[in-house]
Amino acid sequence: MKNLLKLSTFCIFLLIVSCTSQGSTESSESANNKASVAGQSAVQDNVSNPNIVQVALESKDHTTLVTAVKTAELVDVLSNAGPFTVFAPTNEAFAKLPAGTVEGLLKAEKKETLTDILQYHVSVGVYKAESLKDGQILGQVNGGNIKVTIVGGKILINGKAHIIASVPASNGIIHIIDEVLLPAQ
Repeated sequence: MKNLLKLSTFCIFLLIVSCTSQGSTESSESANNKASVAGQSAVQDNVSNPNIVQVALESKDHTTLVTAVKTAELVDVLSNAGPFTVFAPTNEAFAKLPAGTVEGLLKAEKKETLTDILQYHVSVGVYKAESLKDGQILGQVNGGNIKVTIVGGKILINGKAHIIASVPASNGIIHIIDEVLLPAQ
């Protein structure tokens, strides 16, 4: 999966370099410097449907998740073509964690742990709620697995997190959940 992320990043870099050099009056050196700084999230597109990151940025209920994604430097990864299924905990879900947990994870020295937790909320592929099956196991980007359970017609992730809504995005789907998923240690 890490190789896929590296390949995706490289392809995005090539796309940005080619886009900035076409029709640009800037020097090649200046364009290349900008391309190496900006990632997929810097692409301006007001015509297409919003991607996963753009949807999250517009949600007042996901400000903690957005802050975490920015801190872990995953904005560009989640802005690329995907397709992804993101299980997106609400601010209230993060508030259920023990006091100080979120603040601690946002510290620079915890970036690796934060990244692991966030990647545990992402599957490659689009898994619509109506397609999920009781007992289904989904592989997550961090290498872990989550389990789908259906109880009384309601979908639970890892026996705890309820899918409370689903939002389509141009590069996948977002399932809004009421708990933070924590990978097994």
